[in-house]
Amino acid sequence: MALTYRCLIIDDESPAHKALASHISKFDELEHSGSAFNGMEAIKMLNANQYDIIFLDINMPVISGVELMELQPNRPLTIVTTAYSDFALSAYQNDAIDYLLKPISPEKFAKAIEKAKTYFSGNSLKKENNTNAKVLSYRTNGQMTDMPLHDIIYIESLGNYMKLYSKKLKSPAIIYGSLASISDEIDCTDFVQVHRSYIVNTREITATTFKSLSMSNGETIPVGRKYQILLDNLIIR
Repeated sequence: MALTYRCLIIDDESPAHKALASHISKFDELEHSGSAFNGMEAIKMLNANQYDIIFLDINMPVISGVELMELQPNRPLTIVTTAYSDFALSAYQNDAIDYLLKPISPEKFAKAIEKAKTYFSGNSLKKENNTNAKVLSYRTNGQMTDMPLHDIIYIESLGNYMKLYSKKLKSPAIIYGSLASISDEIDCTDFVQVHRSYIVNTREITATTFKSLSMSNGETIPVGRKYQILLDNLIIR
């Protein structure tokens, strides 16, 4: 059986939804699985459902497409669909797989889907491994160490290094790497970036305010301005 890719359309204009839905319907391997008409709605849908590809408009009220990409670094494969050509660099810097200018021709849409299929073909094993990963492996004192993801409270960036705060360690582990590099290794269902310097385990949040989070180890984590919208979707367990 051929793979089916679940698609989410994110655009504030109804004609754009109709045009993209029409393009999607012409591919057996694509499934139109959702429609969001603004960034806030899109974030809620992304947090509640599984999608493989998102078609993302740039010029939207409240949260632009670029801001959404920055807020959701672990989002599904992203194809930008926009009437504006001057955001291409920002889109590609945020790992968009393609940048399509409206009106989108069938030929350009088909090329974007081929890029997506090539990506999935080359990364399917990595994607599956990341989704099922239960430990984070890192090197310390010259040896590899595995830390169960459920033991991690939060991760703090220190330039080229990170502090890993765990329920099982008396002091944080200092490991080499960046938050961007580690985000592919952790389960994005339970982990969310709330500041340019912090990724937190949502299961270890004990309280929230507009600008900070209280964690299970008693520490307070700042919430960056552009990440504050994510607080509406956090569930304290």
